[in-house]
Amino acid sequence: MTEFKYLIFFMTLIIGVPLGYLCCLHSKNCEKLVFFLVIFFTCDMVDINFVSMETYRGTTRGFEFGMVDISLYILLSLVLKRRHQLPIDWFPMGSSLYLLYFLFSLASIINADVGIYSAFEILKMCRMYVYFWTIANYLRNEQQLQWLMTTIGAIIIYIFFSVMKQKYLLGMFQCKGPFPHQNSLVMYVSIFGAMAHAYLLNVASSRSWFWFTIFGMASICILATLSRAGLALFILNSLMVFCISLCSKQSNAKVRKRHLILLIILPLAGTLVLIKASDTIMERFLSAPEESKIVRVQLAKAALYMANDKVLGVGLNNFAHKINPPYSYSSHIPMVDENDPDEKHGLVETVYLMIAAETGWLNLVIFISLLLFFYTKNIKNYFRLKGSQSRFICIALIASLTCIYLQSTLEWVLKQTNNFYQLMLVFALIATMDRMIQTGELNGQAKRKRC
Repeated sequence: MTEFKYLIFFMTLIIGVPLGYLCCLHSKNCEKLVFFLVIFFTCDMVDINFVSMETYRGTTRGFEFGMVDISLYILLSLVLKRRHQLPIDWFPMGSSLYLLYFLFSLASIINADVGIYSAFEILKMCRMYVYFWTIANYLRNEQQLQWLMTTIGAIIIYIFFSVMKQKYLLGMFQCKGPFPHQNSLVMYVSIFGAMAHAYLLNVASSRSWFWFTIFGMASICILATLSRAGLALFILNSLMVFCISLCSKQSNAKVRKRHLILLIILPLAGTLVLIKASDTIMERFLSAPEESKIVRVQLAKAALYMANDKVLGVGLNNFAHKINPPYSYSSHIPMVDENDPDEKHGLVETVYLMIAAETGWLNLVIFISLLLFFYTKNIKNYFRLKGSQSRFICIALIASLTCIYLQSTLEWVLKQTNNFYQLMLVFALIATMDRMIQTGELNGQAKRKRC
């Protein structure tokens, strides 16, 4: 059976990629489908795992390849094929910081006691950069951005029905949709939900009823996770999108009318939904175990011990290994059952301390610089796109990046493959917007000045 799985994978890779490439050369619809799949498979991962170590609790447990990579190789082939008509940016914006982050992660392997765990993560980081590079070079015009929005709408619908199935057919208390954990769903939907929300509030030609429904579906998905931090951050996210959209002083009467209607409808709709779900939400808040807070603090202390112990950290993807005996980093954390040889400690809950522990404080500084670099670039794009309908992307990303950076102080979700891919998609989008402003592809202030 295992051999059969590998056979399907390699057949898809060897035959599917060239066939998909040829189809895309002759059909725009086929190309749009491939782009859709490149985004869709970041939500519902269909992977094959070479050298799988599923019992390991680290952030990566094998050499993963998936349908997202196979679909991506088709787009990559198209980018290379069109290099004479559409010159390639061989070193897209932010690449140097990502490369530094990668090199320090690589260097940390000298302290890793189980090198293969680090190799799992290194491969993932390489896949992420290829994803970023390809999307940043593939997106070239506003028509593609429109298709991206259609793709996002379809993905939110898919996640919504997946969540509804779990909640009402399977009776799941905290729904996670197609994701490995409910916190992954929260972070993923926060970004795409903000895109739908900002599109509704800022683009006059958008179908208001459709995008209002999509935004409502995203909100219900977040609610169904019963993630306390997720709920609070999604409210902040939505408020930020709404307030920035209002401050953008849209001249279009249709858009201003939408602002007014949503100002009335959203609080009412939100209140009704909260009343409907109040029992479950209260149960979730009241039943939250006190022990989980204590464990969070204890794991954070262990991460600090690791980060302070070695300049380059204890080794990429080795936290889950070194948090357990015979290493002393967790000597302050009591075991639930000291006689259970299989009991293991968990992972530190914040991605920032995770990176410091595994790869050192300096690499954490580089990682935060990478996050802030794209954050500030996006804000800069927002001001440069005054008068452009594509400005809604910047508004959505200001709000959603703020929230996922905050969420990452509590969780290590950004290391999850789904969310890592989506973050690289966001970075590629920011890099694309920056390039399109410079070349006059976007109909914003920058282009009008040149004209």
